[in-house]
Amino acid sequence: MTGSRTGPSGFIHSLEETLIALLLGLMTAITFANVIARFVFNSNILWALELTVFLFAWLVLLGASYAVKVHAHLGVDAIINMLGAPARRAVGLFAVGCCLVFSLLLLKGAYDYWAVFADLPPTSGRWFPTGFDMKARSQSFYEVQDVPMVSFLRFLEDLINYGEAYEKLPKVVPYLVLPVSMLLLVFRFIQAAMQIARGEADRLVASHEVEDEIAEVQAQRGEHD
Repeated sequence: MTGSRTGPSGFIHSLEETLIALLLGLMTAITFANVIARFVFNSNILWALELTVFLFAWLVLLGASYAVKVHAHLGVDAIINMLGAPARRAVGLFAVGCCLVFSLLLLKGAYDYWAVFADLPPTSGRWFPTGFDMKARSQSFYEVQDVPMVSFLRFLEDLINYGEAYEKLPKVVPYLVLPVSMLLLVFRFIQAAMQIARGEADRLVASHEVEDEIAEVQAQRGEHD
């Protein structure tokens, strides 16, 4: 998927793909290690299941924004293909506008959910932020069920937990993916809208890559023949 990308954008593209592959690899390795521990050593890695769930959540949420970037989400374009170019662009802008509004709502909800675990004030307002709720109760002391605290994150104890030691990993760490992934999703939809507005694309999805590749291969064979 990286192709011949170079420069800063190519580096970021490769970094995203590497992170997604790393998350998938860690999930596989941890699950495999836990299976070996159970059936070979009659033991159990207590935190393996919970950590795998967190890694899967990171994989899905970060992968959602990446899929928008590379136009890899599934879509139905039977009606779009019947329209002319100007109409396709208008429909594409309308679709990306709806997705952008929805992702902004998700961003607000994700931040509000995560903020209390980070000892930060959530936003006020039901649908759109109207300020910050300074009276919200901090939940920075909340910990996960099984994953133990790691030493390099001990600074969080003084930063958000008022010096109290964590026995398990604080929820602020795994839940950080919520606002980060939603912010990336907003950014990717803005990028998609700009591509459609500039005429570089006419839709959010590209569902005919296989057909195009087959047609290209057939054309190449025809040239050789």
